[in-house]
Amino acid sequence: MSDSAYRITAEAGAATGAAGAGDFLALLKPRVMSLVVFTGLVGLMIAPGQLHPVLAIVAVVCIAVGAGAAGAINMWYDRDIDAVMARTAHRPIPAGRIAPGEALGFGVFLSVASVAMMGLMVNWVAGGLLALATLFYVFVYTIWLKRRTPQNIVIGGAAGAFPPMIGWAAATGSVSIESVALFALIFFWTPPHFWALSLYRCGDYQNAGVPMLPVVAGKAATKRQMLFYTLLLIPVALAPTVLGVAGWVYGASSIALTLGFVSAAVKVLRSESDVPAKRMFRYSLFYLATLFALLIVDGPIGLSG
Repeated sequence: MSDSAYRITAEAGAATGAAGAGDFLALLKPRVMSLVVFTGLVGLMIAPGQLHPVLAIVAVVCIAVGAGAAGAINMWYDRDIDAVMARTAHRPIPAGRIAPGEALGFGVFLSVASVAMMGLMVNWVAGGLLALATLFYVFVYTIWLKRRTPQNIVIGGAAGAFPPMIGWAAATGSVSIESVALFALIFFWTPPHFWALSLYRCGDYQNAGVPMLPVVAGKAATKRQMLFYTLLLIPVALAPTVLGVAGWVYGASSIALTLGFVSAAVKVLRSESDVPAKRMFRYSLFYLATLFALLIVDGPIGLSG
């Protein structure tokens, strides 16, 4: 669909009052934002530094707004492929409820505001990392990688791995090996998580011309890569215990949960059905959320504190 067609459709939607607060909220990708906010909050909570509760709230809000703003810019850029994918056709821009220019302006304003507020009110290390995460998601993943290489998720996944590092920097004013370990956990989790989705949404990506791994290399190769990355997660998920960020309640649980992830990948590898991939995708969300919750329970402020 051309920009002119989008403009006509969006203007028609606006003329009938179709756009509402819910549409602008949808631009922020609230489901994705919720996991981003949680991992950022955990990074802040388990960091050794001290941060006033009001500033801690400011930091978490900035992480949420920054992540949402990047999502809005992503929707602006991807409006053409969103329109032809069943999973995304209902989004506010392809559905004609918000004009592309409005979405871009909304995203850019929130991006700048969130970085400025983080830098001015918390610290500029956290503000710089928030800016880097936004720029990486928009320019490296969305604009450069997503439509050009099947490694889009592997490299681009770094953008979603920044929040716990940002939270850590908000509390300490620095980047440390412990915060890098939290980054690595999300970074290596992202490929099997997203490839599980792409396996059963393969037709959507093919129709949109997005070179996801199942489209380019086939499902069998994708399944092998998923198993490889879940195996890598065994030592990566254990790293917070080795580094002293969490105790062995977390450590033992991380091994058990990761073996469950590996088991899910093996089932996907052995099956011709999409059902195991759907189950693995759901488990991946549970897996990451549970690991980060355990970091609180068995981290510096929990059982081992």
